[in-house]
Amino acid sequence: MNAIIISAFMGVVMMFSSWGTSSIKLQRNIGLLGMLLLIGANIAHLTGVWVIEFDTKGMLVFNRIGLYANTILFVLTFIYMWINGEEIDKVGDHTHTADYYAIFFFILCGVSVLTSFDNLLMLFIGIEILSIPLYILTGADKKNLFSNEASLKYFLMGAFSTGILLLGITFIYGATGSFHLTAPVINPTTNMPVEHFLMSAGLILLFVALNFKVSAAPFHFWTPDVYDGAPTVFTSFMATVVKAAGFIAFIRVFEIQREALGYSWFIILPFVIVSTLLVGNITAVFQRSVKRMLAYSSIAQAGFMLFALYGRSIFNNEAILLYIVAYSLATIGVFAVLVKMKDYSFESFNGLAKKHPALALLTTIFLFSLAGIPLTAGFFAKYFMLNALLTAGAGLWLLIVAIVFAAVSVFYYFRLVQAMYFTSGEPAINEIDKKYEFKLWLIAAILIVLGVFPSLLFNYLYF
Repeated sequence: MNAIIISAFMGVVMMFSSWGTSSIKLQRNIGLLGMLLLIGANIAHLTGVWVIEFDTKGMLVFNRIGLYANTILFVLTFIYMWINGEEIDKVGDHTHTADYYAIFFFILCGVSVLTSFDNLLMLFIGIEILSIPLYILTGADKKNLFSNEASLKYFLMGAFSTGILLLGITFIYGATGSFHLTAPVINPTTNMPVEHFLMSAGLILLFVALNFKVSAAPFHFWTPDVYDGAPTVFTSFMATVVKAAGFIAFIRVFEIQREALGYSWFIILPFVIVSTLLVGNITAVFQRSVKRMLAYSSIAQAGFMLFALYGRSIFNNEAILLYIVAYSLATIGVFAVLVKMKDYSFESFNGLAKKHPALALLTTIFLFSLAGIPLTAGFFAKYFMLNALLTAGAGLWLLIVAIVFAAVSVFYYFRLVQAMYFTSGEPAINEIDKKYEFKLWLIAAILIVLGVFPSLLFNYLYF
């Protein structure tokens, strides 16, 4: 409960802090204030300081996995703010930094709800708290037509998916008379869940709506245009922390409720997984823009994250947490490099290894982690996810499909590596100072440490 209230309060503080801070220097101080407030919020969340107790009537349930996931997302947000602070200042007309940080805190409030809800109404509230500020961030660059178009498209698609979500919740309430997430009734004769048409229809609609939120195929069509049109520094946040929160909510709903769908679940889920891997990876191969390639790559990564829905075991929890950290850190890193480029074509990276060898090496580490190359966190993230898939008793064919598409992803990630190391040219990159490079090195170091000792991430999960 602390994280929900504190993050909302911090958002209000940041809104009021924008008064009288029109100069760029003061705006940068606002960014520092935002990071300090985030550190304070996370310490309060971890230690229980400023404990605020409310009777949630069972609408919120705080378990170990949810709280740990919430802590991870808060830490990832801090890393994002820390490395992208100067770029956040530059969005728009340089006078809305405090507003952007206020939006980040409101999004974290929604994240905190999505990691702890036990009621479908709280699921709806959490998604809306998360989504509405994102529409604003997407259209933050008001002078850019693509940003405005992306914001409108995101809003319309988000409203459409929310309508589907509410219809699904209505069907489930009609079937059970409750908004609470309860285990399905089991028929003692057949040892199978008692089927109810309204319940099954409601769960399928929830599944569709949540697939919209995490950009899984065939409900992904908004993602490339929105990610491409939004300011690059905000695309990084949308593709990492926001997507991760959506998956935590996805798992909280279907770790129990998937039993109510019976055998249908093992038809619907593999179809979505294979569609997501196919669309994300194959389409990414043909992209000319690195930013758009990363957008399709995020769709493909969602396909791997969906493996966590297959079973209910400790392997699934470890797999999704490691995948969230590995994917988010690598994506934040590669977008931190991309935001310094003058344009987003593959040609703009030509010869980067010759002019900026350290930056080329850092970009390669981030791409290797996204591709799942050994000695990076991405390798064990994919390994843990495939292990969770096998533990859940999925068919061997799905494992083979996942490995094939992981190999395809190596191809388009290595296109960028080839441009940096094996193609001559003058890279179209802005000046990068040593402090910024140090931040990138720190992210790369974390990826390598987790790639060698992935269990470090779970030491505090069972403490």
